[in-house]
Amino acid sequence: MIRRNAIGRSWLAAAVLLAGLAGPASAQDSWIGSWGASPAFPVGPELNNATIRQLVRISAGGSKVRVRFTNETGTQPLVIGAATIARPGNAPGSIDPASSKPLTFGGATSITVPPGAPAISDPIDLAVSPLDSLSISLFVPRWTGPSVVHPLGVQTAWISLAGDSTTAPTLPDAAESTMRFLLSRVEVAAEGGTVVTLGDSITDGYGSGTDANRRWPDILAERLAKGGGPAVGVVNSGISGNRILHDLPEQMFGPSALSRFDRDVLSVPGVRWVVIMEGINDIGHSGSAGLPEQAVSAEEIIGGLRQLVARAHGAGLKAYCATLTPYEGTVFANYYSAEGETKRQAVNQWIRTGQGCDAVIDFDAAVRDPAKPSTLRAEFDEGDHLHPNAAGYEAMANAVDPGLFK
Repeated sequence: MIRRNAIGRSWLAAAVLLAGLAGPASAQDSWIGSWGASPAFPVGPELNNATIRQLVRISAGGSKVRVRFTNETGTQPLVIGAATIARPGNAPGSIDPASSKPLTFGGATSITVPPGAPAISDPIDLAVSPLDSLSISLFVPRWTGPSVVHPLGVQTAWISLAGDSTTAPTLPDAAESTMRFLLSRVEVAAEGGTVVTLGDSITDGYGSGTDANRRWPDILAERLAKGGGPAVGVVNSGISGNRILHDLPEQMFGPSALSRFDRDVLSVPGVRWVVIMEGINDIGHSGSAGLPEQAVSAEEIIGGLRQLVARAHGAGLKAYCATLTPYEGTVFANYYSAEGETKRQAVNQWIRTGQGCDAVIDFDAAVRDPAKPSTLRAEFDEGDHLHPNAAGYEAMANAVDPGLFK
């Protein structure tokens, strides 16, 4: 029994007062994730007195927008001196200055983000539609140390070392990069839910084309945007080279799926579903990188997948498991082996039996060569015999039943 004492009554009164000041519950917004890029370990260039401008195509629309910046793997405090969001201009890297809005943090236009933490901007009144493109500009006035990046952005970013140019229509003396810098998510106020796609380079979009938005999660977002009903956001949490069970010493490929699951899946607002496509690098990477001590069995990979599914279920999510696609003949030395193919088949067999997964998405069947199932179909092959091309990613997206996200 809880005894109501004077302290308890005072605390309750204060809580009621604060709730009244915050406004009625009906005024609270519901948020969903609409775009994402998972940070790797800090492997980006050191930045100072720099403005970075990045273009994102969101998946779901909403009445308000907020932006999540990241210093979660950083080694130094991240000082955000200014940040803006705007509609893109007509020229590459430009913005429509009339649409530019400042991003604030608790009302302030700047914030210092300690290592290990993200920073979420205040909501801004900006009505956005599904598949809109937004330009986010960020000024970092102090040295970042090795910057926190998403290495495989397959999207052009512009970097100027001329101070705060966040409101400039075009950045002065800008260099280009295809990394994502210090930016991990765009969230929108909308009724609906979010699907997170957790994976490696095949989810990240390797070979899909720079600035093309032809990753399979992009194409899935296009399909879901046409479906009507409540909004469904798609947040891509793929990291090229990612593994379930290992990460270091290859910093640009980590953190491992097991270690980043809470950050990249469970922290996404409105998340209801996760599509897990991980394991091919657990099979092939130890050989190609000369790390025999990190070789794992099919049973260990399956054990890691079981952990991810259990954690998803523990948070009330549905976990959909995707089969691993073919890779025989890959140009990456010592990546493919007959033993590795046996492991891939064993993992796919476990997935197809539905042991713990709420649904199976058979990407393997969507892109394999019927005449030689251990290889990609030629018309879906990016050229390295491991990664699909844009047509292959479209075939993968078309293999996903939109009804899974109702």
